[in-house]
Amino acid sequence: MASRIAYVLLVILSLILLASAVKLPQKSVVISFPKDTPGHILDQAKEAITQAGGFITHEYKIFKGFAATAPVKAFDAVKALSAQYLPVIEEDQIITAQ
Repeated sequence: MASRIAYVLLVILSLILLASAVKLPQKSVVISFPKDTPGHILDQAKEAITQAGGFITHEYKIFKGFAATAPVKAFDAVKALSAQYLPVIEEDQIITAQ
């Protein structure tokens, strides 16, 4: 009986470890907001990114926005924060001048 319980616990622990090892695909983006967007909207957007398992890679000073890497579902949450201050979410990429 004790060995059976130990076996079941081992299987459950293995499944938990396997589930935590599976990561959602991440995407790097730049998120910008209109000039009149209140600061708390940006704070909520950054919080949505981190809550979804992502992270902020840069905060911009020239415009209201930031760069982030997160699962795609996090960006849906950011879009849903405010109908009045809609973000523009673009794939982060290197831009060169020729």
